[in-house]
Amino acid sequence: MKICHIVGARPNYMKVAPVLRALRAYPDVNQFVVHTGQHYDFNMSEVFFRQLEMAPPDVNLQVGSGTQAHQTAQVMIRVDPVLCEYKPDLVLVYGDVNSTLAAALVCAKRGIPVGHVEAGLRAFDRSMPEEINRVLTDQVADELFTPSEDGDVNLLREGICPTKIHRIGNVMIDTLVRMLPAARHTLPRDLPEKFVLLTLHRPSNVDHQEWLAEMLSVFADVATDIPVLFPVHPRTRGQLERIGNRIGNAGLRILEPLPYLEFLALEERATAVVTDSGGIQEETTYLGTPCLTVRDSTERPVTVSLGTNVLVGRNLLKLRNELRRILNGEQTRGKVPPLWDGHAALRLGEIICGKASADASESRQNSQGRASNVHVRGTYIPTDRDLHEPRDNSILTYD
Repeated sequence: MKICHIVGARPNYMKVAPVLRALRAYPDVNQFVVHTGQHYDFNMSEVFFRQLEMAPPDVNLQVGSGTQAHQTAQVMIRVDPVLCEYKPDLVLVYGDVNSTLAAALVCAKRGIPVGHVEAGLRAFDRSMPEEINRVLTDQVADELFTPSEDGDVNLLREGICPTKIHRIGNVMIDTLVRMLPAARHTLPRDLPEKFVLLTLHRPSNVDHQEWLAEMLSVFADVATDIPVLFPVHPRTRGQLERIGNRIGNAGLRILEPLPYLEFLALEERATAVVTDSGGIQEETTYLGTPCLTVRDSTERPVTVSLGTNVLVGRNLLKLRNELRRILNGEQTRGKVPPLWDGHAALRLGEIICGKASADASESRQNSQGRASNVHVRGTYIPTDRDLHEPRDNSILTYD
């Protein structure tokens, strides 16, 4: 069985690493990795492969930056001949970046089975490019691997066949569990005893200079009481240069983008994390670190209902008040969601290879004259699979 993994951005790397490792246990599985090059900064691409102990990708499409449409189109154009050459039996795509949707669409057009890892997540906000990627990828995927119960519910609401849905847990947490001991050795010696860790990269936060300046002025004020460490995403750096000295404060420390291990170590040690990242909401929930999310909605509601995450939206007063609560020791006490146990990739491997074995057995039976769909005197007798397959796979709307 030949499996192709397609990745393109930092969050994908932490998700694919444990899956690659889990599937190596199956001698009949051959794997190759296609890196689209969607993230092209060294600290946000190559260094992650090295730290995660992954071999260099077999193919790098070198797509780079661009508009949402341009980047998606370029991935489709460049990944199509690769899939035609390698002829995989299954393609696995990860998360909700442009590379995910682009690869899934090519697979659907080519008739190549595709599995979506981290399926079913919904913020119910179609203004987010990631939401479009999630919904459309799930509609064309053949196998959907969800991290939590809400993912199952969302997929069923949208008309996805139940037999395609597999709740395995969170593969990104697999990587966190494995790499946390090594991450702890990367802490800088001059790290403050207490600090706030800040990350921002979503267009709704960083593409509007006045809003970004207002928000950072809050952290400049906070930094008079507690240091604020701000590793700057490449998308954000240009805007910071335009804002200039309006956010000046020695306590607000602007840092270069951090590799995975170094950032993970800071997450665990932080007094609080403020972010607009989905993956960081999950990591802080597992680590038990208080998290404030500068968004009005989240596709990871389990981090709010069970974890340490609080949505503050674009309400700067709420942001200040929640930070004050945390600094006063009144933070949200959460717990780790079910199946976030470091073994999600193992469950995924069992499902994929179990299905491949069952399909091979069925194929052998068919070649021996035992058809799976039996016609007796002109009467069609469906199999269990036929009974569960939906007749209409159109996209259903939801509130």
